[in-house]
Amino acid sequence: MRVIVVGGGVVGTMHAWQAVQRGHEVVQIEREAEARGASLRNFGQIWVSGRAGGEELDTALRARELWERIGAEVPGLGFRAIGSLTPVRGARERAVAEAAVARPDAAARGYRLVTAAEAREINPALRGDFEAALWCERDAAVEPRTAQLHLRDALRAGGRYTFLPGREVREVTGPGAVRDDHGDVHRGDAVVLATGAWLSGLVRELAPDLPVRRVRLQMMQTAPLGERLTTSVADADSFRYYPAYASPALDALNAEQEQAPVAAAHKMQLLMVQRLDGGLTIGDTHEYEHPFAFDTLEDPYEHLTGVVEAFLGRPLPKIRHRWAGVYAQCTDTSRVVHRQQVADGVWLVTGPGGRGMTCSPAIAETTANELGW
Repeated sequence: MRVIVVGGGVVGTMHAWQAVQRGHEVVQIEREAEARGASLRNFGQIWVSGRAGGEELDTALRARELWERIGAEVPGLGFRAIGSLTPVRGARERAVAEAAVARPDAAARGYRLVTAAEAREINPALRGDFEAALWCERDAAVEPRTAQLHLRDALRAGGRYTFLPGREVREVTGPGAVRDDHGDVHRGDAVVLATGAWLSGLVRELAPDLPVRRVRLQMMQTAPLGERLTTSVADADSFRYYPAYASPALDALNAEQEQAPVAAAHKMQLLMVQRLDGGLTIGDTHEYEHPFAFDTLEDPYEHLTGVVEAFLGRPLPKIRHRWAGVYAQCTDTSRVVHRQQVADGVWLVTGPGGRGMTCSPAIAETTANELGW
């Protein structure tokens, strides 16, 4: 079988990985010289802890298994089974963490409520002020800016993979066939359009009523911390964002404890993970209304800096990078991904939202199974 994958991000690359692993030939086409979208502009977190139960959690847990397996084959991914800690302060935040630990699927997530002292044993860099923390053992991390590069190197080594950058696919020319802007036609037994937040052009022509929206976020990265941050770190605002934490305790938190005004205005939470070079990737905001701003705003960065410094009990290292990114999210946010046959032999896979990095290996595995690869 010959598979054409359109899109060089993590979802597209994982589809290429699945196809090659199953013995097929793959041509992967990317409109940029390298993928430049959400696949690079994220935390690199394999984030099991906040996922909704049922299909979403099952997908995340399966993806976590696959990431670990692929990480053993491709050490350059920098896979690290580091877990996460969400420090809490006050009775209301603690009650949400306690409700999470009481969930029927808490063991599958690796949830445990730990004291502040226990949290500092797990992550000694957390010297700041908090009372307890929600520990999630199953969370992990990879290096987002280089993951696709290392995956492609491993794919090339098998001899059945070709990467074609700098080509935008413009037209479906027949069953399992597409034409790019160089005039070349690429024919296969199946075409997977994994174009991320690029929902215009060919995608709009093929799926004009796509139930997917675009979401913009802001993030930043610091100079090296000078010590290990042994886990990912979130704050209690993440309870308000992720569906796993829905409970009467969360309702009480939302009703009785307001977010900081900046955090509420920008729909913020803290997520933080340390890169292999020692720097910290920190975010994020959520913007849903179009047209998106073209510039980044400073207030959210100042808010995040304050939250991080309070947890670390020390000043944040110098901020070296600030950026914005856009990802595609199903308008029905309970759906893990939108997968649709849009032409004979052509499938569109998009809309995992902030779950793309976490869930991409399992999303690709499901596509491969459903298409009979």
